Amino acid sequence: MEEQPQKRPPGLRFNGTRPVWRASKAAVAKGFPLKSIHLSQLADDPKALRQRCERLQAEMLSWLNGRKTGVDVIFDGTFRSLLDVYQTDKQSSYHSLKRSSRLPYDVYIRMMRAEIGERLIDNCDGRDVARWFEAWSAPATPGGSRQVAKARMAIAVLKAALTFGIMCRKPGCPEFRAVIDAMRFEGLPARTAVVTADQITAARSAARAQGHPGAALAYAIQFEGAARQWDVIGQWFPLSDPQPSATISKGRKWIGPTWANVDANLILRFKPTKTDKTTAPEVVIDLRACPMVMEELQDVPPAARNGPLIVDRKTGIPYRAERFVDAWRAAANAAGIPRNVWNRDLRASGTTEAREADAKTDDLKKLLGHTAGSATTAAVYDRAHLEAHRRIAEARKIHRSKK
Repeated sequence: MEEQPQKRPPGLRFNGTRPVWRASKAAVAKGFPLKSIHLSQLADDPKALRQRCERLQAEMLSWLNGRKTGVDVIFDGTFRSLLDVYQTDKQSSYHSLKRSSRLPYDVYIRMMRAEIGERLIDNCDGRDVARWFEAWSAPATPGGSRQVAKARMAIAVLKAALTFGIMCRKPGCPEFRAVIDAMRFEGLPARTAVVTADQITAARSAARAQGHPGAALAYAIQFEGAARQWDVIGQWFPLSDPQPSATISKGRKWIGPTWANVDANLILRFKPTKTDKTTAPEVVIDLRACPMVMEELQDVPPAARNGPLIVDRKTGIPYRAERFVDAWRAAANAAGIPRNVWNRDLRASGTTEAREADAKTDDLKKLLGHTAGSATTAAVYDRAHLEAHRRIAEARKIHRSKK
């Protein structure tokens, strides 16, 4: 009798030739923390690949059943189960992370589940951690730079999971957290990449030529307002996020600055995303004092100044993170800006120019959204921030003219 071919393992898909296990759409919609796991390391071992897919499928079904019945994820002493507890328990610090911070956590949790998930916590020690750090920091391509930031972030996520494990009195967690705390890991050099006003001007010109006038306006505000990327272009969130939004596309909602944040006198006010849940003050920027911004606004007629502040002209909606990064890289390449300069360096570059222009430290603190040392009324504080930005902007204009 002819042998019947085996059915494909549950959840197994292929990205080209790379095997990937994917959770069901229903599980993801209900909050299952693992959307997909790359299984390239098992591509040449069909038996192990099937077993891994079956186990992942069983874990997903168990999670769904636990969600329905209120049963906690079972901790069996492995790193996988610890990460599951950390990611699913509503009292975990994972659920207090901002959405922008939670996304990289998800990436590193998936990586650790795949690479160390089956290891028992009690059977590991500092020598294992050292080997993991070395593997995680290895160059992505032969001859490339070591990924120290990746390895350090993975360790940080693991420490957070262990801390919650200690809180839940999970065996092995206190001892292993103590082991990691006793270790010293390779540090990251401070970022020193900066861009000049001339380079920003060139990048803006290139962006406009490439069909990204919205990105050009964003660069101007980031540089002259010393503003964070997310505070200028906003962020996309799942529809389940409780924040209200009038901009929805492809199952996600956008939260960010709109033209309603700019008053009739072209004063831009926003609460920094990093401190939006604190009593830290708003950032206040007089756009009229920013020559680059005013140049970009010449192409934005008053009738078009509604809705999101920064829009991708090619899609008609705010930029998604990957597209904005791609647009920056293309414009930066055209402007001759080195590849080691990231778009997020524009905030530090604007601050650097302000310091070179001898801007006052107190003024810079206000512009950067740092909390003041003494309490004042909202009206006085708002005025102080506005005047601080105007003084900085004037000093920077004089500095540029001298150069």
